[in-house]
Amino acid sequence: MRLTDLLHPHLDGVTTVVDATDGGLNLEPYLHLPDGVALHHGEQAVGEGELVLLSYGPDPALHGTEADCLAVLQRMRPGARGLIVLGHRGPELPYHRLLDALVTHHCQVLRAAPLDYVHLHAGAVFARTDELLPPHDWFGRPVPSEGFATALRIADEYILADLVSRSLRARVLDLERTLEEAEGARGPAHQDGLAERLAAAVREKEQLAATLRGSRERIGVLEARVAMLEGSTSLRVGRALVSAARSPRRGAARLPRELYGLWRGRARTRPAPPHTAPQAAAREAAPDGRLHLAHRAFASTPRDRLVIAGVLTDSTAADFAADAVVNRALPHDGRLIVQRTDPDALVVQLSACTGDGPWSLTGTGLAPDLDRKLAGLLTEARAAGRSCVLWRDGPASAAPGLTRLAWDTVLDTDTGVRLASLDPVADGRQRLREVFRTDSTRVRLSELARRVGAPADPLAERRICVLAAPQDRADVARLAAQVLGQVHRPAEVVVPDPTGLDELTAAGVTVRTGEPLAPWVADWTDPAEDRPDTLLLDLMCAQEYSGADAVGSTLAADDYTFVPELRPLLVRRSLLTSGVPPELWARQGHPLFAWCGKEPT
Repeated sequence: MRLTDLLHPHLDGVTTVVDATDGGLNLEPYLHLPDGVALHHGEQAVGEGELVLLSYGPDPALHGTEADCLAVLQRMRPGARGLIVLGHRGPELPYHRLLDALVTHHCQVLRAAPLDYVHLHAGAVFARTDELLPPHDWFGRPVPSEGFATALRIADEYILADLVSRSLRARVLDLERTLEEAEGARGPAHQDGLAERLAAAVREKEQLAATLRGSRERIGVLEARVAMLEGSTSLRVGRALVSAARSPRRGAARLPRELYGLWRGRARTRPAPPHTAPQAAAREAAPDGRLHLAHRAFASTPRDRLVIAGVLTDSTAADFAADAVVNRALPHDGRLIVQRTDPDALVVQLSACTGDGPWSLTGTGLAPDLDRKLAGLLTEARAAGRSCVLWRDGPASAAPGLTRLAWDTVLDTDTGVRLASLDPVADGRQRLREVFRTDSTRVRLSELARRVGAPADPLAERRICVLAAPQDRADVARLAAQVLGQVHRPAEVVVPDPTGLDELTAAGVTVRTGEPLAPWVADWTDPAEDRPDTLLLDLMCAQEYSGADAVGSTLAADDYTFVPELRPLLVRRSLLTSGVPPELWARQGHPLFAWCGKEPT
């Protein structure tokens, strides 16, 4: 919730708002006060028709001290109201430190709600009163009732809420204790476990193998040199002369004939012409008659996508390939794939082990050779410092052998749904939104990246930059309301002047000038245009469904179809900054997708 949404329902009859916050907190850009309500700063008494702003939090430099907050309560007179912003998160709020002071000064809390800011996590509206006021419902409206019914409602809700919160707090404490015990037990096991010993054995084996390969290479070089020396004409001439010297009577007679034979043999072994030399060299290098081609290729570009080496089904590999680099590991080359691709994670999908494919029957006990190869694959990945993930998209009983392997993490969920596989007419716009937010393949891959600590998050491709140009305070307030009200909130807002947009920064939205940095850009330079809270969500759903470079509207109100031209509402940043006019986008091969914003009937 925004601070203005919490404050404005309680401004009836209020003409003055007194800012009594201390520290470095400035709440003026958050308020967006209506006409007729003035904002003042000071330490004067607060009476009827006035509302005071207070702050309470863990950072005295930002939120002020507790003593300053309690001193403001002493200056409140009957009929005055107050709004306190809290820097503590909900479970960490020490409300008991304020409760006694509120009761002592006859202050009744009317409403409390969480706030969606980086340094302000909650807020509460209260009133200085000499009689019990009716509470407010979940929508901020007063509940009409008499005094006894109001007190009875408050007392009952207090007891029931305390019951629920106590059980939740106990559950949280139990989970934290279980987690600490599991981490404590996992530490020594992780250090001295089988996986570490296997990794050490693999490293030692690789060192011995490297030493053996080096020795064999040196032996090969020496054998080649010996063969070259033995086949050289100089050595053979020398042997003939030595033989003739040892037995002059017979050797001297054979010497001219041997030397003539060596000369003719040298002529027959003369190097081939240049155009046949490679073929002859290849035949000499391949004594078994087979020719081999050595090939090496690599990319030196920065890694900006998730890289997966996986035991995956065909459909899952195709779905993941839209948002990640997928290298499927086969039983005969899985270890080589892990060594050469350096993946962020090795992913083993249970369905790939129980269905059809090269890894079929793995983990079932019916293919022990595949089980050994998979265990070796996991060992190779761990030796390279990569995480091993079991994607359990089916019952564990289908492949019980997989549970006996050492996994860094286990994902008990399906692999998600690609939006391109849905039908907007049959499934409906709401179904697209639900899949986009919670059940899409990109969301699943983002969870995988978070679990393994990968630097690239697939959800980063959904970040949107809003281009805006507010002219006055009304435009600033309207822009802040539209941006913070979006279900799919933009990551950044680019404006000519960021003055007055502190609320967006506090809500986690980057506000700056210059060129956009997010992958997608939405043009909001018209401050008077009405934009629903699902606008950016629907535009991103249409883009992810179509894979287009631009999504927008047409004069014919085309919906969910590719068009030759449109009014762009969401554009890929690289296309927008290329300088090509929109009327030429389709001619240059950029797909354009129409979205009219109406629910299909």
